[in-house]
Amino acid sequence: WQGPKPVKDVVDFMNKNYPPGFSYADFAPMFKAELFDPDEWAKCLSDSGAKYVVLTSKHHEGFTNWPSKYSWNWNSMDTGPHRDLVGGLANAVRNYSDMHFGLYYSLFEWFHPLYLQDKANKFVTQGYVSDVMLPQLYELVNNYKPELIWSDGDWEAKDAYWNSTEFLAWLYNESPVKDTVVVNDRWGIGDHCTHGGYYSCNDRFNPGKLFPHKYENAMTVQKSSWGYIRNTDINGYLTIEEILYELVSTVSTGGNLLMNVGPNHDGRIMPIFQERLQQMGSWLKTNGEAIYKTKPWKYQNDSISKDVWYTMQQPANGATYSNVVYAITLSWPDDFNLQLGDVIATNQTVATLLGYSGNVNIKMKESDAKGINVTLPNLPPNTPLQWAWAVMLDPVFAW
Repeated sequence: WQGPKPVKDVVDFMNKNYPPGFSYADFAPMFKAELFDPDEWAKCLSDSGAKYVVLTSKHHEGFTNWPSKYSWNWNSMDTGPHRDLVGGLANAVRNYSDMHFGLYYSLFEWFHPLYLQDKANKFVTQGYVSDVMLPQLYELVNNYKPELIWSDGDWEAKDAYWNSTEFLAWLYNESPVKDTVVVNDRWGIGDHCTHGGYYSCNDRFNPGKLFPHKYENAMTVQKSSWGYIRNTDINGYLTIEEILYELVSTVSTGGNLLMNVGPNHDGRIMPIFQERLQQMGSWLKTNGEAIYKTKPWKYQNDSISKDVWYTMQQPANGATYSNVVYAITLSWPDDFNLQLGDVIATNQTVATLLGYSGNVNIKMKESDAKGINVTLPNLPPNTPLQWAWAVMLDPVFAW
């Protein structure tokens, strides 16, 4: 609408619904967050089973959700909500739960004149970095002590322009979070999937196979946007089954899932997002041991049942693999017979369906055939076991 490549539909919408001359900055007083309750947010996020939270402190438009001294009159204290949104949620998360608190921060700003001047100078000058970006990052870390820095908006310049190494050296060696902080990999052109505490690579990154470095699948519950879209219908949101696919396949291949929900302008997490978070929390209460503190097994996606993904318990005494493996199936077989093609069982192997107190039978295949068959129970209609099912196998071995 106001960028270098305006979208016609958006321009037409703005012309139809807003007065002539309306600018992006005119939205700020409308962003009141008058219903923002950080304690409610903390409870909602904790109930989802999340172990860490990442709040957007500043996106590409440059508006800071904290009272930054380096963003005069373009921050949540001077205009709009007239409150410190970052500080409010940081305190609530730490007071309410054991979740780790992190912050997303956009390095660049679409409209900042200092950044645009540096860009016009082909990034040989660093006026924006020295006067805005670095002071804001130091301010965030010193004031709010985030344990995760989720950097973004780096793709127009190399890390030398952003002084990324200078900031990271301070962060890891001198900052108040030097012993606990982790960062992602978006610190300049060429750094994605190459340099970082963990890799976020591309948005919605899910390699589908074992990845050689710890990674994060940052994905959105609203299929097309990281924000809140007023005119989205129910088909615009992922189902819990689709989200569990992302969770299970990501953890199986060595990643974490960062599940994005977009609040609206009055500070609420909308009911559709709340439902997905509650569903995730409900599933993890039953199946969390197949997710939390697990590692990728020798195999990730089963060779016969493609809806099955594997994780394993942490190996003991320096071993490469654990003998306790979880087979998580995203579909319930019609004949109750779950075929697992990559497992070797023994006469001592026990199968346990997480959340079910009855017996689960195992049938080993003939000696010249791979895998085992697990006979799943006939669950009652009102069972809380739904969407995806985790079978613990103890002990098993890999082909």
